Amino acid sequence: MKKVLLSLLSAGVLASSCANQAAENPLLVEWNTPYGIPPFEQVQPEHYLPAFKAAMAAELAEVDAIVNNTEEPTFENTIEAYANTGELLSNVSAVFSSANGVKSSPELQAIAKELSPLQSAHYSSISLNEKLFQRIKAVYEKRNEMGLNPQQLRAVEEIYKGFERGGANLPAEKKEELKQISAEISALQLQFSQNALLETAAYTLVVENEADFADQIAEAAARAKKAGQEGKWFFGLDNPSVMPFLANAENRELRKQILTAYLNRCNNNNENDNKEVIKKLVELRLKRAQIMGAETAAAYILEDRMAKTPEAVYELLDQIWKPALKAAKAEAKDMQKIIAKEGSNITLEAWDWRYYAQKAMKEKFNLSEEEMAPYFQIDNVREGVFHVANKLFGLTFKKLENVPLPHEEAEAFEVYDNDGTVTGIVFFDMFARPGQKRAGAWCGGFRGQSYKNGERVLPLVTICGNFTRPVGDKPALLTTDEVGTYFHEFGHGLASLLKDVKYKGMGGYPRDFVELPSQLNEHWAFEPEVLKVYAKHYQTGEVIPQELVEKMEKAGKYGQGFATVEYLAASYLDMDFHVLKEIPADLDVEKFEAKVLGDRGILSQIPSRYRSTYFSHTFSGGYTAGYYSYIWAEVLDADAYDAFCETGDIFNQEVANKYRKEILEVAGEKDAMDLYINFRGKQPGIDPLLKNRGLK
Repeated sequence: MKKVLLSLLSAGVLASSCANQAAENPLLVEWNTPYGIPPFEQVQPEHYLPAFKAAMAAELAEVDAIVNNTEEPTFENTIEAYANTGELLSNVSAVFSSANGVKSSPELQAIAKELSPLQSAHYSSISLNEKLFQRIKAVYEKRNEMGLNPQQLRAVEEIYKGFERGGANLPAEKKEELKQISAEISALQLQFSQNALLETAAYTLVVENEADFADQIAEAAARAKKAGQEGKWFFGLDNPSVMPFLANAENRELRKQILTAYLNRCNNNNENDNKEVIKKLVELRLKRAQIMGAETAAAYILEDRMAKTPEAVYELLDQIWKPALKAAKAEAKDMQKIIAKEGSNITLEAWDWRYYAQKAMKEKFNLSEEEMAPYFQIDNVREGVFHVANKLFGLTFKKLENVPLPHEEAEAFEVYDNDGTVTGIVFFDMFARPGQKRAGAWCGGFRGQSYKNGERVLPLVTICGNFTRPVGDKPALLTTDEVGTYFHEFGHGLASLLKDVKYKGMGGYPRDFVELPSQLNEHWAFEPEVLKVYAKHYQTGEVIPQELVEKMEKAGKYGQGFATVEYLAASYLDMDFHVLKEIPADLDVEKFEAKVLGDRGILSQIPSRYRSTYFSHTFSGGYTAGYYSYIWAEVLDADAYDAFCETGDIFNQEVANKYRKEILEVAGEKDAMDLYINFRGKQPGIDPLLKNRGLK
């Protein structure tokens, strides 16, 4: 990084005052920390904007050096040189993105708003740089005559395609229009996510009677005490609070109240309302697609995914919808029978589902989350995650002390490969912080794997969750859903830690393939031989009893009707917004959503996993016309796990090594389906998925 800044100084890009500022800015100096970990504790909000501006200037200088090169375009002086631009900006962006995601504040949110148009203009100035594109195009057109190896050839084709899909071949007036649209989309996506964060934090259900709920006493009391209301119990709309409340609260009216608030986030006609934001976003995304010659936003986006077309996505969703709906109806009947037995004169509603699902699980399998939770202490679950990684790939983990951490609650681990070398660093930040930490769970990074001067640059990976924190002397105990989430996110982590590609920009999977490593890793979470390693009672240390393991196996597929229907509902919603060929001037988001789900016969008791107004996956970007990706990848992961099961050994080393070599290490160096076929020897079918979910 120092070299970049020095070159900018010598070129006169940075004025002396900026140079002094750069020297004092921890984001702009070389990080003399273990493994080059960012110096998180030194970074203050006022450092971000100057760092971004300097880093953008640095990248533009790097691009100018490529453009002004008088030599004939080659792989090395154009493609590889371009792939290596923007290192400083990537580093600064990663630190800011993490901070804004795990310890957000009004100050950071204001910076994000100010940055949005700057970043959009910056990236557009590169993707639409005519001279840069002409050099890239020159290499692309002669790629088959250059004696390139397969990785180099793939790099040329992927970089060229990225520029082409970014509008590089458009006439000048269309490029300008595209720039403006991209800037507006970026700003709206940021607004959507900030509204969702604020709206989730704004609501609190205050309970004054302990008889109204049957769980979470300590956590809810701690929240109330923190707010100066000792003696009461506070519940919020973050999942670790609202979901257990819905499953355990005796008071039906309070369940209705909190679920109604949960489902109506950003739909309250206030300053955080997202309905107009959604309308503008779908309009702009359609415009962008049409400028690029596509009929719909989904058609444009999916062209670069495994699915290729909206029709292929709907074909998969439709195959699963009917059996899922059938299973959900059967589950609803089970719960209605329990209601009748109890003598309650009520009809099952959405706010009753999780409450009576618990009772149905208890009645059918003599099993409850309360019975399982003591065996899923969070540190033990992490050890289970590490155990699976060790058994599959020989990885070992050592906690790092006295290193910078992205948050005071985070932990860091060195990851050692099977030959004893360090393959990367992984951070864990697993507890919820409503109002500061964005919702859900995710795997990110502060530095991706790459090669520099022939040496492998170690990835710095971060895994974040929103689990219930420990209270008093009681440790954090996870639900089975949270256990699965832990294994899921670490599957993403494995893909980052074990990646070994030579050229930057080559380490990515298409969106509908990226969930394969994460979802495949979930399969080991509840295998009996794995449970016996990590599922230990937090008080006694007793290994989970065989009887309880057997109950879990029998009950494992129960509730998949609900889980699959709520997921598919969100997938249909995402797709239907983005296959519109024109946007009605009077588009009503609520009516559109009701029609999308109503026409498909969704049960009234099962809301979409995400209502439109807080559906960040699609409207904050990332999974736009892509939420189906989880189920698409599940076709792959269910089939891939069969590759292990077919050998009679879920840790079969031959299969594990092949999976690592053919998928994890090579990442985007080949087409996604080619990667899969190289591993499995065939294309996947849907039957393993249906069987895995108990829908067949």
